[in-house]
Amino acid sequence: MANILNIKTSISGENSVSNKLSQTLINQLLEKNPESKVVVRDLSADPIPHLEIKHFASFAVPHEEKSEEQKEASKYSDEALKEIQEADIIIIGVPFYNFTFPSTLKSWIDSISVAGKTFSYADGTPKGLLENKKLYLNFAIGGVYENGLVENMEHYLRTLFGFIGITDVEVFQTQGTMIPQLKEENLMKAVEKIEAVLA
Repeated sequence: MANILNIKTSISGENSVSNKLSQTLINQLLEKNPESKVVVRDLSADPIPHLEIKHFASFAVPHEEKSEEQKEASKYSDEALKEIQEADIIIIGVPFYNFTFPSTLKSWIDSISVAGKTFSYADGTPKGLLENKKLYLNFAIGGVYENGLVENMEHYLRTLFGFIGITDVEVFQTQGTMIPQLKEENLMKAVEKIEAVLA
């Protein structure tokens, strides 16, 4: 049994390719462990606000000492932190919008990157506090790129999650989702790869 956290970021709903990849993963995981629990956070339907000073300032105040305003400001981070801390497996759908991932994903990342909760400088060097977790990143890219763009985004996300302690990362991707003659074939290849890796 595992706790699976499914982070959706696509605005395409049922037509989302990144969501389809994530669901393929979840189906494979549930086939192996049918009693696993799946928690879904859909950032396209329920986005976390972009980080502001009121949110950041509230992170450093112990919960029991927070004012009502500070509790309200930190509630998004508190919820997101609870979900990722309890998760054994994190699955993130990553569509590409204007050559990068959705800003809703960045807001979520900002809300879980909290000193003392997911990383620490207590001994003078950075240490990630989220250990023994598996992360799957599912990239869905409208075009086809060979200029390092996709690799740069992957490197950024691997670096960031590694900073908070999540170093066991598996990446799946499909490109050409907006190119009719490539979309279905490339999607099928990505699905087949997921099924083979998790077989």
